[in-house]
Amino acid sequence: MSLLKIGLAQTRFPQSAADGLAIIKQQIMNAANSNCDLVCFPESVIPGLRGVGYEVEAYDHQVQLRALADIRALAGECRIAVILPMEWKDEHGYHLVAFVVGKNGEDLGLQIKNQIDPDEDQFDYVPGEGRQLFTMEDVTFGIVICHEGWRYPETVRWAARRGASIVFHPMFTGEVSNPDFYNGAMVCRSLENNIYFASVNYAIPNQQVTTALISPTGERLSVAEAGVEELLVYEIDPARATRLLAQRFLPELVE
Repeated sequence: MSLLKIGLAQTRFPQSAADGLAIIKQQIMNAANSNCDLVCFPESVIPGLRGVGYEVEAYDHQVQLRALADIRALAGECRIAVILPMEWKDEHGYHLVAFVVGKNGEDLGLQIKNQIDPDEDQFDYVPGEGRQLFTMEDVTFGIVICHEGWRYPETVRWAARRGASIVFHPMFTGEVSNPDFYNGAMVCRSLENNIYFASVNYAIPNQQVTTALISPTGERLSVAEAGVEELLVYEIDPARATRLLAQRFLPELVE
């Protein structure tokens, strides 16, 4: 199984969809210059996440479409895959999603946030149906979006049981009263499944939970500095993700 060099982009919170696009483009180029195979961004980086204390402009589907097209083109130019979390509207309503763009700029699919945070109910987000796996260069990975990874560990185990060596976790976690829970949950998601867990936050004031990569045996392999825009770069060995505990789970005993 191939080694996979990943970039985890802890970015500032965007002031607009256009600012979010500029942030993403710069970090894609930074990741490409570091020879990354894939780069992941925080939750809803275009146009920004609603309800977390920042002003976010009204949804504009044409703006979102153009931004996605621009990122696909740049991914192809830079030969790097991108996990692009966005707000998105389809025939079912508004969603929080993560698009996956391949190294040739191709569409590899998307994961819609299935478990909506109660604080987000006011925005009428519609949960997705089902979960997805993605594969590039013979490495399989999953995506869980913010609240899912913190409060619904089943979403991570779903991916691990089906072959994921790493699960990416685009999120926003601001100033919280219990940072030990969030930092510990990252380790739990890795250690209870024996996979890599890559959690990607924004660089925000008073930050207590930062972007981090956790190994399949629970080590913090790389951790971003609080409040600082930073691209974490790390080459993972998917063969280390044995998925032993995930594979030993007996769902028929609890479902």
